[in-house]
Amino acid sequence: MKEGQPVETRLEDYEAPAFTTTDVALEFDIHPGATTVRSTLQVERLTETGDDLYLDGIELELLSISLDGEPLGSNQYSLSDEGLTLHGLKHRHTVEIETRIEPEANTALEGLYRSSAMYCTQCEAQGFRKITYYQDRPDVQARFTTTVVADGDAYPDLLSNGNKVAETTNPDGRKAVTWNDPFPKPSYLFALVAGKLASIEDTFTTRSGREVKLIIYSEPHNIGQCDYSMDVLKRSMRWDEERFGREYDLDIFMIVAVEDFNMGAMENKGLNIFNTSCVLASPDTATDAAYLRVEAVVAHEYFHNWSGNRVTCRDWFQLSLKEGFTVYRDAEFSSDENSRSVKRIEDVSFLRAVQFAEDAGPLAHPVRPRSYLEISNFYTTTIYEKGAEVVRMYETLIGREAFRRGSDLYFERHDGSAATTDDFLRVMAEAGERDLAQFQRWYEQAGTPRLKATQTFADDCLILQLEQSCRPTPGQETKLPFLMPLAMGLVDREGDVIDLNNLKIDSACAFSVRDGGTTLLLELTEANSSISFTGLSVEPVISLLRGFSAPVNVSFARDNSSLAHLVTHDIDGFVRWDSLQTLWLGWFAPEPTATLADDLVPVMGSLLDQAIERAGGAPGGDLIEQQLLLAHMLSIPDANYLFEQLPTFTVERVLDGHDQAQAELGSMLQGKWRSLYELTRAREPYSPAPRQMAQRALNHVALGYLAAGLDAEGVGELLEAHYFAAYNLTARRAALALACQLPEAPPATRGKILADLRDRWSSEALVMDLWFNLQAQSPHSSVDDLIELEADDLFDLKNPNRVRSLYAAFGMYNHRRFHDLDGSGYDFLARVLKRLDKSNPQIASRLATPLTRWQRYDTKRGAMMRARLEELMQQDLSKDLYEIVSKSLA
Repeated sequence: MKEGQPVETRLEDYEAPAFTTTDVALEFDIHPGATTVRSTLQVERLTETGDDLYLDGIELELLSISLDGEPLGSNQYSLSDEGLTLHGLKHRHTVEIETRIEPEANTALEGLYRSSAMYCTQCEAQGFRKITYYQDRPDVQARFTTTVVADGDAYPDLLSNGNKVAETTNPDGRKAVTWNDPFPKPSYLFALVAGKLASIEDTFTTRSGREVKLIIYSEPHNIGQCDYSMDVLKRSMRWDEERFGREYDLDIFMIVAVEDFNMGAMENKGLNIFNTSCVLASPDTATDAAYLRVEAVVAHEYFHNWSGNRVTCRDWFQLSLKEGFTVYRDAEFSSDENSRSVKRIEDVSFLRAVQFAEDAGPLAHPVRPRSYLEISNFYTTTIYEKGAEVVRMYETLIGREAFRRGSDLYFERHDGSAATTDDFLRVMAEAGERDLAQFQRWYEQAGTPRLKATQTFADDCLILQLEQSCRPTPGQETKLPFLMPLAMGLVDREGDVIDLNNLKIDSACAFSVRDGGTTLLLELTEANSSISFTGLSVEPVISLLRGFSAPVNVSFARDNSSLAHLVTHDIDGFVRWDSLQTLWLGWFAPEPTATLADDLVPVMGSLLDQAIERAGGAPGGDLIEQQLLLAHMLSIPDANYLFEQLPTFTVERVLDGHDQAQAELGSMLQGKWRSLYELTRAREPYSPAPRQMAQRALNHVALGYLAAGLDAEGVGELLEAHYFAAYNLTARRAALALACQLPEAPPATRGKILADLRDRWSSEALVMDLWFNLQAQSPHSSVDDLIELEADDLFDLKNPNRVRSLYAAFGMYNHRRFHDLDGSGYDFLARVLKRLDKSNPQIASRLATPLTRWQRYDTKRGAMMRARLEELMQQDLSKDLYEIVSKSLA
């Protein structure tokens, strides 16, 4: 972008369209090298003024245009690189446009493009304008009828949104299929697929008794891995009926798995298009984590049928309206299907490591952004994950029953329309019968709030002082207090939870006692608040931020014995885990406040004893929940989490400390780790059921510590034995990951396992993605090794999954090599960004993230990272990458 800066789009400049499109008839005539698109639009005036109709369109060849059946002269329309304007329109018109596009040359994977042997679309956010001239904005909703014409032998499966209404085959072998979607939708939800596909089919009977046909399509070599997704889809449909009262509305629901796809998946009405990584799953080609991702993403895209499709967003500034709400919904589904506390821990771990980093950096933006240069850059963790936390806080504040009434009201009031976050807040306020005006600040203010807590105890009274603040972010120097729900409890010195109903509680802020007296919910509204508890015989330990009730950073000075007490005794799984994380932060700090021997080994040893008891079949409680929770608690925090959570850090201290802690814990508790490893070894065929996942999680935690406590010869023997005895990818990955990460792992073992995985599974794309990924993450892999991987015949720069498996894995997880003081890691990523930006700007802009965090690192590293960004600014960048780089340097 050296020749000029892109124009900023601002929320305050939003204007409703003067015209809308009510009905669209599309015909795609697909030929190799050129596809003709004929569109017939029924347009209507919405305002009394303005007689120009603007239609977005880029990279299109205009063949013809007519108005009400009459060809337009050159003085009746204006054509630019960005769109088409029709002049002198009245109230209602029929507009016919014919364009030509070349999907085969579309490397950006937006609009209609060719993926392997099929054609498919990706139209969110602004891809439809690469197909034909149209009002490509979410507040214009129309009924679509789509006819796809192609060679019937080469492309027998011709799919689009809605219900199939016609199918014919011409004498020349060209096939035509017509689809009608009766529900008005914006253009970003349009979808088309043409290919020779295999499929699996099933049916689902809705609660009202309608039978819905379910079809999952993929290329023939992948179709055998789609059964699990079908099972997830049916479970998602039933759950959405039971939990949110939402019933599916078409006669058919289709999923297509595509190997070349920039995103995880897309919720196009009735025809979801997925990246294969979010659909395919089998024991030999997907890990437990991959199965859980498939479960979450299939559910997420299905749930969008209501929270995104039937009710969509008015403009792209409201993106969290559909994405945050739907992430919340899929998280609730996964919690109900598996472990609620562990799902909460996983979500918070990701939020703290990634979204909090975004909030603290130059790319910080509110959940409802105020401006953007390229909308594709706002598919961020702030929009999705923080947006979901905002939705969760609604439920926390008004309660589950009122939240359900609010969601019902939202769907009823805004069905078939484009809504805003203000609309969502309004229905929640009505359902909860309360004023939520202050809650609006969660949408408007960027940054992660900080909550400082201090406690004092005298006589029989505990006083908790709370101070909330939020540091400046780009464009927002001053922040106002948030309406912040804070869940807490008290634990006595014997380890019992105190019944709050037996205490006198005084506070200026609103509060309520919940969960049978075990939890107090405070509603903080001021910068400073206090609450007192009278009637205590001894000073209790405060359990703060139960369930992570608000997305905040907590500063609460407590001694290590109090943290260990909560790890052992608190009733909230999140607080138990979080207290242990705080102990670990004390160990990793530049000036440690916790030691392995005195603070962490006793706690970890106690948790390990519990894990051995559970693995041995000890009765009591929810065994799966306990085992999954223990597996997470026994894991040392990873570097990304520590880089963000530590106020100050050095790269070497974090990385060396992690290796040291794993090795010492492995050595000191070697016998117990071996016992846990043997007790949790697989003794039955693989299943993705939570019970087996819990056992495997404990087994692989034990394997990691066992290996870390051995010498090189012992590491090699253990990892090879584990790998070659494994009969599923989850177990194989555990051994290979350790072979790639552990300092003492022998090169021969690493090479042997890598060679075996490649020899046996080279035809499985997702397994090979993992093969590239683990090598890219490995501190044993130099930049020269990465360059060799780039030259491997299995690497494909045009495939987003393969690109992410190499470059994203390196930049985000290979901290020793990426942050090497010779600067070679930064140079390598910058070269990659220059090359990728020419072919796939969306992917390039997302891969730039590690460089944007330059201000968090030491002076030398920060200067080198900034220098690479400054060099990029001298290039002719896409809008996508320009926005990320320019804001990172501001």
